[in-house]
Amino acid sequence: MFGRMMNNYYYGKSGQGDFRKEDLPHNRRDLFRDTFKTRLSSLFRINMLYMLIFLPAMIILLYFGATGLETVNNRMMIVENDYASYMEMYRQAGQELSITEEQYNELKNSEFDYGDYARSLIYRVLIWLIPCIAITGPFTAGLSYVTRNWARDEHAFIWTDFKDAMKANWKQSLILSVITSILPLAAYLGWEFYGQMAQNSGIMLVPQVLVVLVGIVWAISITYMHPLVVTYELKIKDVIRNGLLLGVARLPMSVAIRLLHCVPAVICGLLIYFWSPWYGMLILFAYYFLIGFALSRFITASYTNAVFDRFINPRIEGAKVNQGIHQPEEDDEDDIAEGETDD
Repeated sequence: MFGRMMNNYYYGKSGQGDFRKEDLPHNRRDLFRDTFKTRLSSLFRINMLYMLIFLPAMIILLYFGATGLETVNNRMMIVENDYASYMEMYRQAGQELSITEEQYNELKNSEFDYGDYARSLIYRVLIWLIPCIAITGPFTAGLSYVTRNWARDEHAFIWTDFKDAMKANWKQSLILSVITSILPLAAYLGWEFYGQMAQNSGIMLVPQVLVVLVGIVWAISITYMHPLVVTYELKIKDVIRNGLLLGVARLPMSVAIRLLHCVPAVICGLLIYFWSPWYGMLILFAYYFLIGFALSRFITASYTNAVFDRFINPRIEGAKVNQGIHQPEEDDEDDIAEGETDD
């Protein structure tokens, strides 16, 4: 028994789910709970694989976050202290600054627009993130395929199935990630551009809001697009169209799932504000480094599996519905088959 348990832990049961038919969960809440407990250690392992492609983006965010905090803190120290106190604080920290009192006073008396600095920082971050996000698409396809199988109690090998899904879906998933990487910058520039024009003409508020809405609609619709890519044989235009339709048709749940994925970032943002900027950023980095990406994708897969079973699979001849969930009619079919065999 122990040997079989260890074998299942390391290798899984190829081609099988983790439950016998009679032990299958009776609803999706139970299915999520049971599959999550079963696959928890695997989520840690596959997250370590997936986060490698997101490492450049994480480094960019950490670098600019640290740079922004250092600049703002330094400016506040200049404003709140005199030259001697300012230099003494740096000496106590083991740092030496080559700045004269005249240069210090010039900085202190100069105006510093925090708003302009924040806008400039956001712009630079979004520019640098474009190539970092654009290359993640094929990896997201691999993770989406594996977590989709796990979420409906089907087996998937971490490396081989991940690699095969990347190879089979890299073109479509790459297009999605390129759009996802460019859209935040486009939405931000549109917001700034029309916002400046709206100062002179109130009618410009309409395109300003529309630009934001386009970004929001894409953000909630991308939830469905990668699962669509790995589940159905669709052209990219059909993937985008169906993703947009599902995102809008299931608007409350689509927004709820997207907000749920933002909870760790919000918590760490509060830690940054009320506790320590450095520890807050490190905790957020550690969360995504260990399990954050895989957990988010597993939750998405559990949700999209249910949506596909309701809106898409019943319309496809021969498509399986409610995989991983106990279905009484299957028990009746088994009883009939056993009765015929006995006869």
